[in-house]
This record gives sequence, C-alpha cells and structure tokens, in this order.
Amino acid sequence: MGTAVDAPRRRALNLLLALTASACSSGDAPEFDVILRGGTLHAAGDEPGFVADVALAGDRIAAMGDLSGYDARDILDVTGLHVAPGFIDVHSHAGSGLDTEDRSHAEPLLAQGITTVVVNPDGGGLVDLALQRAVLLEDGLGVNVAQLVPHGSVRRAVLGMEDRLPGPDDLAEMKALVRAGMEEGAFGMSSGPFYAPGSYSDTRELTALAKVAAEYGGVYTSHIRDESDYTIGLMAAVEEVIAVARSAGLPGVVTHIKALGPPAWGKSAEVIAAIEAARAEGVEVYADQYPYEASSTGLSAALLPRWAQAGGGDSLMARLADPATRARIRKEMEANLARRGGADRLQFRRFRPEPSIEGRTLEDVAIARSLHPLDAALELIAEGGASVVSFNMNDDDIAAFMIQPWTMTASDGALPQWEVGVPHPRAYGTFARKLRKYVVEDGTVSLKAAIRSMTSLPADVFGLEGRGRLVTGAVADIVVFDLEEVRDLATYTDPHQLSQGMVHVFVNGTAAIRDGAFTGERAGRVLRREDR
Repeated sequence: MGTAVDAPRRRALNLLLALTASACSSGDAPEFDVILRGGTLHAAGDEPGFVADVALAGDRIAAMGDLSGYDARDILDVTGLHVAPGFIDVHSHAGSGLDTEDRSHAEPLLAQGITTVVVNPDGGGLVDLALQRAVLLEDGLGVNVAQLVPHGSVRRAVLGMEDRLPGPDDLAEMKALVRAGMEEGAFGMSSGPFYAPGSYSDTRELTALAKVAAEYGGVYTSHIRDESDYTIGLMAAVEEVIAVARSAGLPGVVTHIKALGPPAWGKSAEVIAAIEAARAEGVEVYADQYPYEASSTGLSAALLPRWAQAGGGDSLMARLADPATRARIRKEMEANLARRGGADRLQFRRFRPEPSIEGRTLEDVAIARSLHPLDAALELIAEGGASVVSFNMNDDDIAAFMIQPWTMTASDGALPQWEVGVPHPRAYGTFARKLRKYVVEDGTVSLKAAIRSMTSLPADVFGLEGRGRLVTGAVADIVVFDLEEVRDLATYTDPHQLSQGMVHVFVNGTAAIRDGAFTGERAGRVLRREDR
C-alpha cells in the first residue's frame, strides 16, 4: 500500500494504465490469449503494488489496466495474489543441468519463480558459446538463458593451468576468445580470480579482457579474489572489481557478495562504503547475493593453496606424493580451515567415490577415519575431490548487504539431479527464501525492494531489454504467487524439496506452472545481447 508521498505517482500510473486499456477499446474486443484478472501488480519493484489486470497475446504483454470488458481464451482469477515480472537469477550454475534432457525442464527454478538465468559465472563454463547454445536448445528449455564469457575457461584454453601472466601473443589470443563470445551474443564476462587458473591473473589482464566486453555493452561479474583474508583480503578484492569497472568502462558486479569467515565478519560496512564511494564518482558497481549463511565450493578451492594447484590435477597429485611438499601444503591448509570456521562447518554435498559421506561434516569423516581433519581432507582430495557446503557467514553482514539498493538476488545454485548428493539448498530455495524469511518473517527488506532485486534491477544491469518489468509490449515472463504460501522447503540436510507458493508462472507467454502444477512446457530461449 502506498503512502501520501506515493499518491501523485500512483494517480499518474493509474491514468497511464487506463489509457493503455482504452487504446484497445475501439471496435471489436481484442483477442487475448490470457487475462490475469484482479491481481496485485508489481510492475518493476520500484512502485507500490496496485490492483489491475494483465493481458497476454503470444509472447508479449498486450494490455494492462481495467480489462473487465474484454475476453480471452484463458481467464485466470488472481485476486489476492501478487503478479510480478519473472525472476532473474544473475548468477546460476544451471547451465550444466539445463543442457541435459532429464533436467532441461528447470522445475526447481520455476518453482521459485525464476524465468531467466545468467550462466557461466565465476569464470567457468564453455568458451564456445555457440556450441553451448546448441546443446541447451537440443531438448528445449524450461527457462531463458543468458550467457557470459568465462575468463577462467578462456585462460585455461590459452595458458592451461600455468601460474604466469600472459605474454602479448597470449593476451591477444584471449581477447580474441572474449570477442568471439561477445559476438555470439554474450551479456558480458565473468571471472573467478579466487579459483585456479583465474587466480594466476592480475588486474591488468582482467581489465584488458573486460574492455573487450565493454565494446559490446557487456558487464563484468567477479567471484572476487578474496572474500576473507586468504591473500589480498576482502577490501582489496572488492577494490579490484571497482578498478576493472572504472578502467574498462563497464558495470562491475561483486557476485555472491559476502564477508567470509571470522576474520572478515563485520566488514560489510567497509565494503558498502567502498562501493558507495565508487558509485558516487560515477563507476557502475553492483552486487548480487544469496540469502543463506553458508556458501558452497570445492574442498580443494576451500582449503588448498593456489600454488599447489598450478599445472592441474597431475601436478597436484605429484606434490601430494612428495612428503616435504605435502607437509608444506598441509601447513598452509591450517589457516584456510580456520577461515572456514573449522572442520565442523564444512559439510560434504557431493563425493562420487563414497556417497555415504554426503551430508556429513569433515569433522565427522575425520573421526570415522581416525585422522586429523586436514589429513582426511587431503585423502579425499587425492581420492577425487569433493564439493562442500561451508557455514561461514554472519547474519548482520547478510542483512547489511541485502538492504543495499544495488544488490541483486542470485542463487549461485546448480540444477541438481533429483535425490543425487546433498546440494546446497539455494539450488531449490533462494528466491522463495528471500520472500519468506527476509520479507515476511524478518522484515529485513520490503516486498517492493525484494521484487526489484529480482526483476528490474538485474534487467537494467545486464541489459535484458523487454524483461524485468510489467509494461505493455514487454516479454510475458510473469510470476503469480501467494505471499502467504511462498516458502522454501529445502534444508541443508534434506535439500531435494521444491519451493512452494508459485501459482502461475509464464515463460515467454507460455504457462510453465498453471494452478500450482507444472505444465511440462519448455518455452525458454537462449537470449542474445543483440536482441535487446
């Protein structure tokens, strides 16, 4: 509900809606495919909700306003429900699931209201975006996909896992790969200088490649070099994103923003101040965030020093086989384990050689193997590695980042296989959890702000034209939800549970969820930057 301050804008908006509807009133009634009647509309997340009808024709929003005099092939009474643009997940690892026949339906995403995902984050993913697009489309798509050029994969294609800076010829080859990806329609470039081989880059390399993305109007997103005090520290890592954005002249995104581990807790205020200062000087800096106190990564990424990973897996195994080098690696792992809060805060989510450890902590596994946690970790890495959930964040920092007007919502989730492993619950629950816990239960953010962080803000940052807003002529990516029923059911120990509360979800004008049930339709598209 609006306040007195909102009244003038509300009257202007209502007048616009009335004019939109009246434009269709002359002659015979238009033939709409769908009318959503009587819902509370959140057109962009930057205005209070208002009651109006929405008509769909083909893949577009055809009219909005009082459409009581009009008919459609399908009329849905959504009185008392909330109608919003389809949610946009700007950091998704779902690309490697959507490209498979058994997961291209994207049901765990649709159940949260997600209609578009941005893939290839953290510098990872396919370099050949044309190939990725073809594979994604082979079995149909439940949601839309926007691609990024992954810096880490580009670097690996040119330099392998070498721990060195590129020479002039190397950099030229890397630029050519970034340019090829942007020509294929990518929306920008992602990096992950926390991970090998991205960690072997410097700011100059990242800036040089980001400048190529900037030529095409792209963005730069980064899993920053350090979210704690592993190497350069949280503040310096945030400043690196700002420096790249400033020098390359494009929007920079601190992706899945956090203050990781006890050494960084409480530093959200400094990070926010740095981003605000950069924005005040005209640098476009944003962040995205998932609403959980735990992160997820590989056991090697969490604990191993990066020098130990140089050269790839065979080189790592050779180092671990040498007693002196193994001892050095183990010594450096001590501080990394402390940064993660200890062995009882690392929970295994996937370990193919021994699925029985999935869902258990490193401390539990170490006790079972009669080993020190670091030695148990080294054994598991030698046996093939594992992925972990890491409980390392402070609630105050989570809230501080969430309330910023430049913070988008993102899952950082993959598209899990049903009942396989114990994935982070964010894969099933991110968007529903933000609405349930942080809007309804805790009141950390308003419904208006939460919806904006999921719709119009990411659409503006990534240049997803025609999406992220309910306006006549926009693409009909629409969610209709019951705020009283929206909730995430996935937990850390029992994650394979779909969120609930989405009554209807439309992807490009086609119902993917109707009356709370999946329709089986796969109307998603692989989007291209030049389509905007």
